[in-house]
Amino acid sequence: MIFSTKQIFLQSQASLVAGQLVEAFDELTLYETERVETIVSQLEIAAGTNVVITNKDGDVLYDPLRIYGYFPLTQYSINSALEEHSMYENDFFFSYFFEGIFSSTAITPVVSRGVPIGAVYFHEDDSIQGSLLLEMQETIRNISVIVAVSSIVLVTLILVSVMRRVSSIMNAVKTVREGEYSYMVDMSGRDELAVLGDEFNSLTERLKETEEVRRRFVADASHELRTPLAAIRLLADSILQNEDIDRETVQEFIGDIGAEAERLTRMTGELMALTKLDSHAPIQLTRVDMKETVEATLRMLRPLAHSRGISLSYDISEGCYIRATDDSVHQVIFNLIENAIKYNQPDGSVFVRLSIADEDKVVFEVKDRGMGVPDEDLPHIFDRFYRVDKARSREAGGSGLGLSIVRDTVRRLGGKVSVRKRQSGGTVFTVMFKRIKDEP
Repeated sequence: MIFSTKQIFLQSQASLVAGQLVEAFDELTLYETERVETIVSQLEIAAGTNVVITNKDGDVLYDPLRIYGYFPLTQYSINSALEEHSMYENDFFFSYFFEGIFSSTAITPVVSRGVPIGAVYFHEDDSIQGSLLLEMQETIRNISVIVAVSSIVLVTLILVSVMRRVSSIMNAVKTVREGEYSYMVDMSGRDELAVLGDEFNSLTERLKETEEVRRRFVADASHELRTPLAAIRLLADSILQNEDIDRETVQEFIGDIGAEAERLTRMTGELMALTKLDSHAPIQLTRVDMKETVEATLRMLRPLAHSRGISLSYDISEGCYIRATDDSVHQVIFNLIENAIKYNQPDGSVFVRLSIADEDKVVFEVKDRGMGVPDEDLPHIFDRFYRVDKARSREAGGSGLGLSIVRDTVRRLGGKVSVRKRQSGGTVFTVMFKRIKDEP
């Protein structure tokens, strides 16, 4: 701003003097010194400015302060202005700030009929503007120091606060790593660390639930395995300790031992299936026709239904293709239909439906008129080792793992499984998968 103001001011003064000289002279010579002084003295020259007028040869015609010979820059600048004018026809101006003084110089050639006949040199040393600049520099320097110190203090406080909160999270991680899954971190605020603290607490809560599920699973599995093992041991001891036992009773006991052994085999197989599902091992999915799997499963379970007096009906649609494996789909369908047959009323019925919904979903339903599920048991029916009627479940040979396998298998295949009560009695299990195109 100062530079621009000085340039406009000094160049206007120099142009004013040059214009008056052009009107009065066709050529500037040493003989016109007095006339030049008279003309300049009649003009309103701003106080504090130094004026030098020369002809085209550099001879000084006006220099009241005798600065032309004192400052070598003056002569060089005027000569440069004359050369610049002859080349570019521009006025010459420069300015600099040094030791608190703002020095500005403007040189304008005196041009008559397109030919330079001399030059007007204006120079000003402005200490007031220089003092203003120094004060501004000092103010900016002070403000910068204050801002820098404040920033350092603020950043230090922020870092201390962040490090304290990070340390709190790290201590929480160490505590949870040592097995204290109930530990929660208290992280207030709405920043990223607060979000991280909430996520950590959520993860800790899930770890706690997982640990509880694991412990309960181990306890339940131990209990379930202990029951058939105790029965086998009791039957075996009865045979060994009773010397007078008849052959028919021995055969009956051995048959019971075989049944318990078969139950153990079935239970361990289901436990292995659950372990495989929990491991999330990669599986190779293929195109599976659910219609074929449902029909094959119905043929396999029809004798069981007939032996229990259960009527088995179905409604199966074409084009029910999904992305899965044959074994996994068979396991889901088999478990649901087998449960519907086993836990049914005498002379009950089971209805199986396979249909397409919304053109992109395959829906598999199993409806029975069995003993049903109480409302309080519905949320837990897919939990491992959970039984609605434990006595009847054991009598039917159930392990409490079938529906858990169904749920985990369906989820792994990207589907959904649900259960609801029928108004007329019994339950309805619904499995939904994403349908793929008929083409392989």
